[in-house]
This record gives sequence, C-alpha cells and structure tokens, in this order.
Amino acid sequence: MKFAVSSYSFQQYLRDGRMTQLDCVLKAKKMGFDAIEFTDLQPPEGVGEEEYAQQIAQECKKVGLTVSNYTVFADFLANDPKTEAQRLMKKVDVAQILGSTSMRHDAAWGFGPDRANRGLQNVVERLADGCRMVTEYAAQKGIRTMVENHGFFLQDADRVEKLINTVNHPNFGWLCDMGNFLCADKDPAKSCGKAAPYVFYVHAKDFIVKSGNEPNPGEGFFSSRAGNYLRGTIIGHGMVPVKQCLRVLKREGYDGYLGLEFEGIEDSLLGIRIGLDNLKRFLEELQ
Repeated sequence: MKFAVSSYSFQQYLRDGRMTQLDCVLKAKKMGFDAIEFTDLQPPEGVGEEEYAQQIAQECKKVGLTVSNYTVFADFLANDPKTEAQRLMKKVDVAQILGSTSMRHDAAWGFGPDRANRGLQNVVERLADGCRMVTEYAAQKGIRTMVENHGFFLQDADRVEKLINTVNHPNFGWLCDMGNFLCADKDPAKSCGKAAPYVFYVHAKDFIVKSGNEPNPGEGFFSSRAGNYLRGTIIGHGMVPVKQCLRVLKREGYDGYLGLEFEGIEDSLLGIRIGLDNLKRFLEELQ
C-alpha cells in the first residue's frame, strides 16, 4: 500500500492560518507521504476553485507528490438529485485538474426535508440515481467515484453496501473509513470485512471511546448514534483495531492508497507524524 494524508488532517493549522492547502503539499512530502488527498478546496480570496486546483497540481508535480483523491460534500436528500449531480460533475472537473483519478462524495447527511422517509429503503433509489449520474460522467474522464461510511445516515456497512449495489456501476465504489464505523457503534474489523469487495480507497483513523453510561468527558468528544462518547486521536492510541482492519483489507487483495486522516485534539503535525510511523509499523508486521 502507498501512504497518503488527507489535507483535513492539517485542519488545526488551516483553521488558524498557519498553513494553506497549498502549503500542505510540501509538508506532506517532507513528512514522508507518497500522496495527498484534498477535501473541498479552500482557495484564497480572489482565486477561483479551478485556478487553485491548477496551483496545487503544479506544486505537487514540483515536489513529486500524487493527488490520490478529492473529497467533497454532497446531499441528494436535502437537494434535488439532478441539480446536486450537476454540481458534483463540476467537482469531477476539479478532480481532473488536480490530477486525481478518484473522487469521494457524500450521498446523504440526514433524512432530507421529508422526515417521514427515515429508512434507507425509502430513499435508496433516489440516492443511487444521483450517484449514478455522477459516476457515469466521471467514468468518461477516467475518475472513479465513491461514497464513504460517513455522516451517520450512511455510516453502517450494511447501508453503504446496499447503496453501492443499487447504483450497480463498475466505476462506483467505497471509501472505507475504518474509524467511522464507531460513529454508528459498529465493529470496525467486521465492517471492513464487509466493505472489502467494494473498496476503492481507505482512510486510517482512530478514536478514543467511552461508554455512554459514564459522565460526559467534555470538550473534544462527540456522541455516537447510541450515545457513546468518541474523540479523534492519533492512529494507534485509540480503540480502532487498525492493524486488524489492515489485515482484513490486505487479505481481500486491497493494495491501493492508505489515507491517514487525523482529527484529534493533539497537535496536528505530531498526530500525523506518530500516526504514519504506526501505520508503517503495522503494515511491516503484517508482511
């Protein structure tokens, strides 16, 4: 597997202005990554999204780094599926400028304006129609599209699998985030085993987990679907069985990018550095 880092991992530095997304390129290279993944681009004032994508692509070429994936927000329930698909097609164009051959977008973040339709079975065709329109367009440009187990509504492996099989397109797959399954209180290793046949890309992420029976730990924690408390942390420091998840994915033949995604309260650069060291060690131990 090749090692990538999500620009989201630098969020502390991006938020307070110590770094820009363009700065993340050289930093990722110096830290030893093979590639970098970008979330929705944040161009500086006066710079368009496509122009900023060109700047990032040029910087990546300069330092010898690949853009492994482009990750964008979407919601086919809150928005008209056709209109949302057309917006995402423009994001596919940005992914192409970046030089990425894959793009991850959301499918839904909640129940949409009609809260009577709360079950996936009631809306899966609507979600699939939107995803299919995007992936058919992206396929013409050599870009694979995918959804992630992400956003609570589609965080369970069973739900994501159902959506992918409903879309039923060879260009459409799964960004498997081994940590996010805990947000729906699901076992990460079992869920990775279910995801493995569909995986186009992998996020390595870790969480500290505390029972919902315990007092609220306070700042830094959020609630899972079942009311347990989660906090992002350095890979290897939490409760996600990262090494076991890697073993499951490797056993099923996955050999693509392993994208480090850090969202802890520890310093971003420290969390990224230690997390990468741990990921490399885990993979070496699986050889």
